[in-house]
Amino acid sequence: MSAKQSPLDRAESFCRRFGLRLPILLAPMAGACPPALSVAVANAGGLGGCGATLMQPGEIEAWAGAVRTRTNGGFQVNLWVPDPAPTRDPHTEQGMRAFLGTWGPPVPPEAGEFALADFAAQCDAMLAARPAAISSIMGLYPASFVARMKAEGIPWFATVTTVSEAQRAVEAGADVIVAQGMEAGGHRASFDAAQAEATMAGLFSLLPAIADAVPVPVVATGGIADARGVAASLLLGASAVQIGTGFLRAPEAGIPTAWADALTDSLPENTIVTRAFSGRAGRSHATAFARAASAPGAPPPAPYPIQRGLTAGMRSEAAKRNSLDGMQAWSGQSGWLAQARPAGEIAQDLWRDARALLAERPAR
Repeated sequence: MSAKQSPLDRAESFCRRFGLRLPILLAPMAGACPPALSVAVANAGGLGGCGATLMQPGEIEAWAGAVRTRTNGGFQVNLWVPDPAPTRDPHTEQGMRAFLGTWGPPVPPEAGEFALADFAAQCDAMLAARPAAISSIMGLYPASFVARMKAEGIPWFATVTTVSEAQRAVEAGADVIVAQGMEAGGHRASFDAAQAEATMAGLFSLLPAIADAVPVPVVATGGIADARGVAASLLLGASAVQIGTGFLRAPEAGIPTAWADALTDSLPENTIVTRAFSGRAGRSHATAFARAASAPGAPPPAPYPIQRGLTAGMRSEAAKRNSLDGMQAWSGQSGWLAQARPAGEIAQDLWRDARALLAERPAR
């Protein structure tokens, strides 16, 4: 259905449906989505985003309240669908703890006992926050929660990394598919954690394949940080784009300056997909730690979320010292395009310039 529309018509239809002025979504980046960033994007006419995976239910409520006090614009709230409980391996953890101790403070044995927030309670909090959309990553929401979203009239944006995942999501009731290319910074959204590296597909191959395979709007994400990427995504079948790394140098993001400065040098070849920070595959700036963790002889990472707990001390100390070496500095492959300007200006200029590029297309 949407494939028969022009790129601009698709984008305008998406904006009308979801109450936006710009088909620009802020990626819901866990740990890098302060209310100010969503306020700026929403006030510009786009959709804000909250990565709530690490938040307790009360924190989700507080985040939504802080955004609503400063904007009438919309936002999405995103959760990871939990993996099965990991198998603990004391030998692996001991080797990783010793390795991490050379990059930060000593890692106590209990660091691996990382407790995630109660997923059911987080889901309740998302519904109570009444966002413009609820999004998912790492799998599909249970049918019972999908039914509750539908009853409340809250659309479900399902993040996927393959065509088969997109089809499964639509069958499960997803209203919008967010197609994540391998260029994306942060964690890979793969339903099967073990296949995250094996199924990496570039956005401009993945996007048209998904757009042709599903009957719902598709949002493109991964490596989009300028108007060319926005326009190209719409030409390939997207109705909107979702941007994370492209907003990280905005003052509203508030990330450590070492991370923000590193983005200026974050060419595609300067990023790396690693499990070293959390146990789940994610794309990071190729920091000294990330490179060392992937070098021959480095200990294997523990599974998620154990590895997240083991690296917490190193990551915290690096952030306090503003030291890139041990920092969790996620970056997409177009990080070098990120601009140190207000997020609202970035969003508005992206759409203005993308519209101009699309208007310049020669008629067939």
